[in-house]
Amino acid sequence: MIRLSNIEKRFGDVTVLKGVTLTVAEGRVTALIGPSGGGKSTLLRCINLLEVPTSGSVRIGEEELTFHPGSKPNWPDVRRLRSQTGMVFQNFQLFPHRTAVENVMEGLVTVQKWPFGKAQERAMTLLQKVGMAHKADAWPATLSGGQQQRVAIARALAPFPRVLLCDEPTSALDPELSDEVVDVLGKLAEEGTTMVMATHDLRLASKIAHEVVFLESGQVVENGASRDLFSRPTRERTKRFIATLTQQGQH
Repeated sequence: MIRLSNIEKRFGDVTVLKGVTLTVAEGRVTALIGPSGGGKSTLLRCINLLEVPTSGSVRIGEEELTFHPGSKPNWPDVRRLRSQTGMVFQNFQLFPHRTAVENVMEGLVTVQKWPFGKAQERAMTLLQKVGMAHKADAWPATLSGGQQQRVAIARALAPFPRVLLCDEPTSALDPELSDEVVDVLGKLAEEGTTMVMATHDLRLASKIAHEVVFLESGQVVENGASRDLFSRPTRERTKRFIATLTQQGQH
């Protein structure tokens, strides 16, 4: 389970998140949607402490950290919480000087000190899962965007994280290439992978998310079951936003 309690995040005088409270159940997929600048990516990054909340608390499984203005958590605590998560970025962030299989192995070998053979076996299993085993020895520069993102998903899954965090996983891809990423994430969802994703891709959110959270101006406007929120949102603001997304998807 992931629980965010009263998360506030300030950058200088600007408050980006204003008391966000959210619970994600094990084995469920939660999509964060909302206009650009609404706080989706910042909230996602607060879960694994790429951004340290100004105040509030983050709990993942048995690990919990509470934050106070003006104080920073110590590094061992940050690392312990972060080790529960795997992160998939918008722009893939693969190591250009490592092959696909080496990218997936990297964290296992250098951070977790796995033996080479064991790490390689785990990496190949995951590349198979995301449909990229045939490109194990390819360099990132030779792969399409969709292929790079699938390798990035395999890399994020390598250390058996409790939750997979996806920050706009399809936004850098054209529709055809994003299909293959949506398919992979959909399979992971069916297998019971806990996921939180920030996305403006209505197809991705409606296809694989169990719950949807609509954020605007750093606050939760509405949240609920995916099928309810997309088909009959209760808030006027949510209705307008979803109508806009739907129109974009039809072009």
